[in-house]
Amino acid sequence: MAGFSAKDVQALRQSTGVGMLDAKRALEACDGDMQAAITWLREQGLADKAKRQDREASQGAVAGVRDRSVAALVELRCETDFVAKSAEFVALADELAELVAAKGEGAVAEHQGDVDHLVTTLKENISIGRVARLEAGDGEVVDLYLHQQSGRGVNGVVVVLRDGREELAHEVALNVAFARPTYLRREDVPADEVAAERQTLENITRNEGKPEAAMAKIVEGRLNGWFKERVLLEQPYVQDEKRSVQDLLGDAQVVAFAQVVIGA
Repeated sequence: MAGFSAKDVQALRQSTGVGMLDAKRALEACDGDMQAAITWLREQGLADKAKRQDREASQGAVAGVRDRSVAALVELRCETDFVAKSAEFVALADELAELVAAKGEGAVAEHQGDVDHLVTTLKENISIGRVARLEAGDGEVVDLYLHQQSGRGVNGVVVVLRDGREELAHEVALNVAFARPTYLRREDVPADEVAAERQTLENITRNEGKPEAAMAKIVEGRLNGWFKERVLLEQPYVQDEKRSVQDLLGDAQVVAFAQVVIGA
């Protein structure tokens, strides 16, 4: 297969849910370009999903710490679930989160020797993944949510809220944990990303045979749905999907949020 391999076909099948022949056709049409092939499949109405996903399942632990106006998250990565649940591994993740909360994101370098020691003793490829630290200013509150699984954190969220209570910040953090937004507001989405999606949606709609007169309205509706998947303030509130997160906030404002998820 010129320009791509059987592994490429398999990877495309796994990321989109299409059959082997459709995956091969897409790669042939796009000269082996994986992302272009995903878009091509979407435009033909063949792909179940066209989101970029990690091809390999990673393991590890997410540790979280909140200390007054500061909250921190640290991801410690490894190869197997067995190591991720071990007491030594989880303890190091917790230490790293404490350090980041106290000193800042760059402080994880101080424990690189401990990470290297675990690599030797546990005989796995262990590394520090994503690190996040948010601090609340005057008139702001910070809250942290950490979803636990098999004795270690796997999905951590920090939210900073202005003119709101900690309980509300916690509700927003729960929503982030569930819905996994990428951006806070629509204006934060890069213009080139929006333009590319709009073009893809236009192609999809045209290929479906929709009337030209209705094209703009259909595309705009679909683009709004695309934003709702990615933008926190526009996402449905998980406890009442008739309301958006923006509706939940009322007069409060989300200043910033961070999410760290194992395998993401």
